[in-house]
Amino acid sequence: MSLFDDDFYSTRVSRRAREDGRRDWRFGGRGGWRRWRGEGGLRPVHLAFISSMVSALGAVLLFGLIFGFGRGGGGSGAVVSVAGVSSADTAERIVQAASRVEPAVVSIINEQMLPAGGRFFRPEKDRDPDEELTLQQASLGSGVIFRKANGKANIITNYHVVEDADQVKAVLASGEVREAEIVGKDQITDLAVLEIDGAGIETVAAIGDSRQLRNGETVITIGNPLGLNNSLTMGIVSKSRRIIPVSLAQNGIYDWEQEVIQISAPINQGNSGGALVNLSGEVVGINSMKVADFGVEGVGFAIPMHNAMPVVEQLLDLGYVPRPYLGVYTLDLEQYWEQQVYEEWLGAEEDGEEGGDAAEEDDLKLPEDVKRGVIVLEAVGPAKKAGLKFNDVIVKLDDQPIGSTMELRKYLYGSKKIGEKVKVSYYRGGKLETVTVELAEKIDEEEEE
Repeated sequence: MSLFDDDFYSTRVSRRAREDGRRDWRFGGRGGWRRWRGEGGLRPVHLAFISSMVSALGAVLLFGLIFGFGRGGGGSGAVVSVAGVSSADTAERIVQAASRVEPAVVSIINEQMLPAGGRFFRPEKDRDPDEELTLQQASLGSGVIFRKANGKANIITNYHVVEDADQVKAVLASGEVREAEIVGKDQITDLAVLEIDGAGIETVAAIGDSRQLRNGETVITIGNPLGLNNSLTMGIVSKSRRIIPVSLAQNGIYDWEQEVIQISAPINQGNSGGALVNLSGEVVGINSMKVADFGVEGVGFAIPMHNAMPVVEQLLDLGYVPRPYLGVYTLDLEQYWEQQVYEEWLGAEEDGEEGGDAAEEDDLKLPEDVKRGVIVLEAVGPAKKAGLKFNDVIVKLDDQPIGSTMELRKYLYGSKKIGEKVKVSYYRGGKLETVTVELAEKIDEEEEE
């Protein structure tokens, strides 16, 4: 039985063809072979004709294999063109892309003043205040050399790679260790820029347009996972644009959102700050994080370069990213209600009474329909100057409802500028009030707005 249902693709001889003297399968029908062969075999003219036909057919097939059939045209041409990209070609592109970027990827060593045994073996409260501290390696990460000027080379890495560092070192692809200076860092975007001596550095990574990435596109990660210098992993772009919640304080409370590229290539400890590379050998992202949960594999994230480079330029120019600053330490109202429920339950367990005294200590005095907002724990700077106080509950900035610290940050950073004024609507003692605050410039890394 044929693999095809259509007789056009079948090698079977139809009944009609047999009844018609097999005219479709023999040159000239009955006796046709005799007329072509003659009495002594094929004539020279016939041999020449057949030879010419075979040569012409071979030339057409060879031309098609080299240049592609119907490459500029319709449906079947497109299929042949895609099939013409061999796995060998893709493998060679991966090798070439990695070779272009790999020399520009460095290892980053975060060194901190720590007691003997390191901070991870003994809580700070249990340390002897007179104990001698020494400079020790606290963590490892990766970085990418992206610029060389005035005898210096600049490196992009993650904020969390150099966080709390007393000294930073960069290990080049050659194995040479160089002192690195932190030019600037930004916790919100998890980016930092370092500077090292540029002598002998020949390779600077090319920056690509991450907006051109497509789902399913092959990408490479280059970094320093688990302390293994310049390791390569490969995967695909699972999602070219993904918005994920981020806990800036690493306390499980999401207070920011980050746009990232989701990839299937593994990102292990030490890979943060390394390069996400397309098959053209361009850096399209900075590896940042992964989902570290039981049973989860191949879910990594990188910061897209079209978002990273404006931040990098500001870090190079100013050492920080200027943002509008309201000046409040906050707690989400929803989180406050959850704490109240827990304290009531705990009080009931301890006292054997329903609710205890927790409800009586609630002095927010909010209307029953107010369920979302931001509680001011402390007002400083512009907010204090405008009159905001402890336990004020912010529910709106200008005409934008505010239900969480994340929403407050997103509105300020996305819609306002330094020096502009913002109208703050808040509840105090159960009464809705408004105040106008002039936004200042925030230049530190404090967890406040």
